[in-house]
Amino acid sequence: MSDRIEYDLLLVGGSPSNLALANRFLELAKESGKEFTMAILEKGKEFGSHVMSGAVSNPHVIAKLFPDYKESGFPIEATCTDSYFSVLGVNKKWDVPSKMYPKSLDKTGYVVLSLSNVVAWMAFKLQEKAKDVPNVTIDLFNGFAAHKVVFEDGKVVGVAVSEDAKSEEDFVYGKVTCFGDKGFISREVIDHYKLRDNPQIWSVGVKEVWQVNEDYAGKVWHTLGYPLLDGTFGGGFVYGMKDKRLTIGMVISLDSKDPNMNPQQKLQDYKKHPFIQEMIKGGKLLKYGAALLPEGGYYSLPKKFYVPGAILLGDALGVLDVKNLAGIDRSMECGYVAAKVLHDALVKGDTSEAALAPYQKELESGFVIKEAYKNRYFRWAFMSNPKLLGQYLPDIAKSVDKTNAWVGMLKVGFKNPFGAPVDGVTSLSLIEGTRDIGPIKYEADCKHIVPNFTAPKYDEPPYDKATIYSRPDAVFFASTKYHEGNEHIDEFNSDTCVKCISKYEGLGKTTPCVADCTAEVHRIDIIDDLRKHGMSLENCIHCRTCEIVCPEVNLRVKPTSQGSGPDFLGL
Repeated sequence: MSDRIEYDLLLVGGSPSNLALANRFLELAKESGKEFTMAILEKGKEFGSHVMSGAVSNPHVIAKLFPDYKESGFPIEATCTDSYFSVLGVNKKWDVPSKMYPKSLDKTGYVVLSLSNVVAWMAFKLQEKAKDVPNVTIDLFNGFAAHKVVFEDGKVVGVAVSEDAKSEEDFVYGKVTCFGDKGFISREVIDHYKLRDNPQIWSVGVKEVWQVNEDYAGKVWHTLGYPLLDGTFGGGFVYGMKDKRLTIGMVISLDSKDPNMNPQQKLQDYKKHPFIQEMIKGGKLLKYGAALLPEGGYYSLPKKFYVPGAILLGDALGVLDVKNLAGIDRSMECGYVAAKVLHDALVKGDTSEAALAPYQKELESGFVIKEAYKNRYFRWAFMSNPKLLGQYLPDIAKSVDKTNAWVGMLKVGFKNPFGAPVDGVTSLSLIEGTRDIGPIKYEADCKHIVPNFTAPKYDEPPYDKATIYSRPDAVFFASTKYHEGNEHIDEFNSDTCVKCISKYEGLGKTTPCVADCTAEVHRIDIIDDLRKHGMSLENCIHCRTCEIVCPEVNLRVKPTSQGSGPDFLGL
């Protein structure tokens, strides 16, 4: 083992957090003049090709990382000039007065981004900066996935880059390994060290980019209501980008009661709304994709952000702040903070747990964890009071169509004159973090499924059929390409799937993995007169929704090999 190749820093995932870490570390190494080695493993064929996000972000951490970002070509699509929070009925829209919604929803002055392009730019910038820092050797390995965490003597020492790792050539080692992924590989670290008492809960973001006829650059909408009027937590967003392009998407929590929720179809329903139809009329779909978002917040954070030989950053930690609709700046701040801690540790030749501990202390004393704590009950406010989204929101949405939202709010009060005001005060105190109820405990998302749940039906608004895409057609716009042999979804027990299919079909439904897949991967085959689970893996856009909603916990999505998968660049 003495001749094995080991880097000082091994970064798993070309994430915003890891690339922020690498860029900041390079600056610190330039100042110290010490020699270091660093490698970044990215499972996509290019940096950014597996990255998808909304995205509207506070640029404060970007400015800290790249003070000249406005002049140096940082890929900004627009700066938000008009920010709206709207409630959608089936046919009409109500823009909520700014005084009635949290300040965190006002994105004026924030930057509209394509996160895939941002990641690609950060990787390029890193290589350019490295030319002036000869004391640091940086190797970027795109198309190389980490398939397994390597533990030795109770410590993380690296990762396997081959599924069937059998020799030294199949491993990459690091004095410290940094995980910034959405759980594909970092969950092994969390499980091995039993870091998470409260499960992570997830939402899925489904998104399209359109070429349209009007210029909406700088206009930002976040919406509640149609088509999520069944009690499911989530909403829509529309972001105007440069060159007459438009981001249209939905974020839908995977703790929905509906076993046949179908996120991709929900996005198509969202696009049928006259508000969206007016913008995309005569336009052209450019890209489609989907990705998970960690929603658990403060109480789903690991107990420790570091372990012997490794640290967790960004989505691996779960620092997304749902109330603030903010994840990018939080992830980048993780990388920024980690860079200094890791640089100091490596300079001293001490990468023990004690040397890594300041990473967590710094995050806890900064805005990332402080704001996560303040907003710790945001999701719980809606979980603990299902009437908010299951009753009150649909009533207000109906009134948006029939009269106006004010009448709807009055009706909510008249229908429940004692309960509604109390619900409002109680929920608001949780949303704003002004009341402490102690730690909360989540259940895994799939535990919330009600097999016989029937979603309410609504008359569809008129729409242009040319703007709506079936799930098989949408996959084309995710540009999926797979090398032969990428068997990247495990089905643990086929008999379990047979029983699940029988159960849901007996209720007139299909299984959650089939219904909620964002890319037409899961299917039901008839083999020897038996209905079995099958997969068209060549369609997979690697979102992991199937794994999260599987009621039998019978699926696991693994990293793909050789850069296979979707191409989200520009999404």
